[in-house]
Amino acid sequence: MADLLWLSDDQWTVIKPFMPVHQPGPKRKDDRKIVSGILHLLN
Repeated sequence: MADLLWLSDDQWTVIKPFMPVHQPGPKRKDDRKIVSGILHLLN
């Protein structure tokens, strides 16, 4: 059931280039999981 929140590989391939890299601050979490959760809440 946890797989329902994941973006497909094709969707993530399109979104990934827009994710920030080398940002100051704490280590980033799993961006794919975070974006999937946001989309789930907005849906």
